[in-house]
Amino acid sequence: MSSVAKAVHPVDFATPLFGSARGAAVRWPEADTPSFENLNVAYEARHGVYWCRMRPHERPSFTPGLLADLADMQRGLVRVAANSDTPLRYYVLGSELPGIFSLGGDLTVFADRIRDRDGAALTRYARSCIDVLYNNAVSFNLPVVTIALVQGDALGGGFEAALSCDMIVAERGARFGLPEVLFNLFPGMGAYSFLARRLGAAQAEKMVLSGRIYTAEELHELGIVHMLAEPNMGEQAVREFIEKNGKRHNAQAGIFRAGRCVAPVSYDELREISQIWVEAALALTESDLRRMERLTIAQNRRWNGRRRLAEAV
Repeated sequence: MSSVAKAVHPVDFATPLFGSARGAAVRWPEADTPSFENLNVAYEARHGVYWCRMRPHERPSFTPGLLADLADMQRGLVRVAANSDTPLRYYVLGSELPGIFSLGGDLTVFADRIRDRDGAALTRYARSCIDVLYNNAVSFNLPVVTIALVQGDALGGGFEAALSCDMIVAERGARFGLPEVLFNLFPGMGAYSFLARRLGAAQAEKMVLSGRIYTAEELHELGIVHMLAEPNMGEQAVREFIEKNGKRHNAQAGIFRAGRCVAPVSYDELREISQIWVEAALALTESDLRRMERLTIAQNRRWNGRRRLAEAV
C-alpha cells in the first residue's frame, strides 16, 4: 500500500453554514441561506432529530450535485450543532425517490471519465464520496446516533451509505446489493471496511464478490439491518423507535462510539481503498464499460417508470 499523510477530518468548521430546512417542522436556527437542490431536510426539536432525504434530479445515484449538497449540509450541521444550544441527537438519512434509497455511484460519470483516462476526476469523485460517508461513520464527531432509513433499493454506493450509519432501518422487501463485480469492478467507497467490521473479512469478501441482491429480511438475519418495518411504514418505525428510546440516547450514542473504538474505520483506510478503486476503474476494458452502461440503462429505465407512476398517483 502506498503511504499517505495523516488525514484531516473532512468537515471544515470554517465553511459557511448550510441551506435552510425546506418544509421543516421546526426551522434549523440559521436564516437567509439557500435551499438544497438535491436534498429535503427538516429538523424536529422535540427529540433533536435531523431528517435528510435525498432527491437527486438527474439520476437516482450519487451524482456530483447530490454529493456537493450532502457535503454542504454536513458542514453546516456540524457547525450549528457544535456552536449553539440546539439539541441534535439523531440524524436520519433517507430518500424521496419512489422505491429507491440510492442506486449508488454515478455510472454515467464513471464511464466517461474512464474512457477519457481521467484518473484525477475519478479521484475527486471518490474523495467526495468517502468524505460524506466518513462523516456519517463517525457521527460527525458529535453525540449523535445516525440512522439510515431504507425504503427501496440500496445498491452499490447506496448500500455503502446505509452501512456508514450506526443503524439501518429497512422496510420489508427493500433490496441491498453490490453489483460492481458484474462489470469487473468492486465497491470502493467503504463497503469492504464496513462489512468486514460487522461480518468478518471472509463474509465481507463473499458478499462483495457475489454480486448478489439481498432482501432486507436476509440482512436482518445477518445483523446488518437493525430493524424491519412494514412497507410504507419505515418513517413511522423510526419515529416510534426514537420516541421509545429517546431517554436512552446517551447510552445509545455511547455504545456506538465504543464500537468505533473497538473497530475503527479510519479516513486513511477509506482513502487508500478509494485509490485502489480508481486504479481498478482505469483498468476496465471497453467490454466492461459496455456492461456498465447496460446496467445504467436498466437502472434509468426502472427509475423513470417508478417516477412516472409516482407522478400519476
